[in-house]
Amino acid sequence: MNLLKTTLLMSAMTLLLVWVGNMLAGPRGAWLFLVIAGVMNFAAYWFSDKAVLALYRAQPVSAAHAPALHAVVQRLSERAEIPMPRLYMIPNDSPNAFATGRDPQHAAVAVTAGILRLLNQEELEGVLAHELGHVKNRDTLISSIVATMAGAITLLSRTAMWGVFLGGGGRDRGGNPIAMLLVMILAPIAAVIVQLAISRSREFAADRTGASLSGKPLALASALRKLERGAASVPFRSANEATAHQFIVNPLRGKGMSSLFSTHPSTADRVARLERMAASMSVAA
Repeated sequence: MNLLKTTLLMSAMTLLLVWVGNMLAGPRGAWLFLVIAGVMNFAAYWFSDKAVLALYRAQPVSAAHAPALHAVVQRLSERAEIPMPRLYMIPNDSPNAFATGRDPQHAAVAVTAGILRLLNQEELEGVLAHELGHVKNRDTLISSIVATMAGAITLLSRTAMWGVFLGGGGRDRGGNPIAMLLVMILAPIAAVIVQLAISRSREFAADRTGASLSGKPLALASALRKLERGAASVPFRSANEATAHQFIVNPLRGKGMSSLFSTHPSTADRVARLERMAASMSVAA
């Protein structure tokens, strides 16, 4: 199913870019953006994990420097029956975490310095299990494709904006200034819609998988509550809108209008589901 979703996302990105290229510059623009789409699809598949880790200045964490962290991830990885992912630390005080990589064999989990200070051992284990849930469910590639797509759409919007301001896109060159204006307005909305469509269901699924792996759904629920408050009080000011959906909680929380278009389901809904899961586990026991 995830292979189908990935194929559809890549196809959608290609068609979108070709359509926009045609609107902005006619047939030549369509061909140009077809080539750009091909390059982006290739880069999203092979290099998106390296790009997002570099974007947040994530540094590798060895077992010698963080033995307890490695031990927890190793244990959970064995339980999930997936290879041990690479671990990274992001030098940022805002508490958060994400997983990336095109498949479980090339996965990485990154945590911020802030999350290590905020959560206790059980809560951190719940968060790490959640991220390994993304890896086990094989949706880290989908997340990376969405990030690339959202970044491309945002870039197109800004290109169209400068084209309008500088008088580009004239009809004499096959372009359409009205089309540029529409792209400038609608492209960011399209990027958000794409992220919303993919991210919310992924987070619920990863919560469920992570809680099963750790066996402690209430610890993950407690972690989510703390992260909700922590992200609001210490915003991730260097967070990128195109990659916001990859984090366990929205890193843009508190940035004005961003909260109205959150790429994550509400923390209250996630906690409620985890509490129901804990109750059912207790009954089963």
